[in-house]
Amino acid sequence: MNVVGFSGYSGSGKTTLVEQLIPALKKRGLRVSVVKHAHHKFDIDHPGKDTFRHREAGAFEVVVASSNRLALMREFEKPTKMTVHQLIAELSSGIDWVLVEGFKDSDLLKIEIWRAPSASYEGKPARYMLDDFIVAIATDAPDQLPEATSRPVLDLDNPNAVADYLVNNQKQFFYSFDNPLS
Repeated sequence: MNVVGFSGYSGSGKTTLVEQLIPALKKRGLRVSVVKHAHHKFDIDHPGKDTFRHREAGAFEVVVASSNRLALMREFEKPTKMTVHQLIAELSSGIDWVLVEGFKDSDLLKIEIWRAPSASYEGKPARYMLDDFIVAIATDAPDQLPEATSRPVLDLDNPNAVADYLVNNQKQFFYSFDNPLS
């Protein structure tokens, strides 16, 4: 499998790009999974639903399945911070690409999402100068990057071009469970 991270500050467009990349990669016949970093109090279940009631009753894990989908919810007895590598290991086999959103400090190869300051986005400092795991920058303002770079600069508003970059460089993103940084 191939793994690539997408890092950037809140509001930079990570979720939008990942959302657009999924169908762009699927059109190429590729199977795509996503690992997303969330805040510690997120919930995907709702009060009153059977699965919520089972979790509230103290179940460590609840698996709910239908003919169309499966969901696994796990409650940690004490706060547990899983690494991105542990989360990738939880995924099914047979995946061509794992798109990782968030985990900006991880040791995964990443594409930084960077926007220049504007009326609708306050702007944040770029990280590519300080993070050797950032291998490309996706931006809507390449002429405003804070520092010149030899890394590829991708058009944030062209998900097909970003998908082409990933597919054309997939050897760089190969992920091995034996050696995640291979």
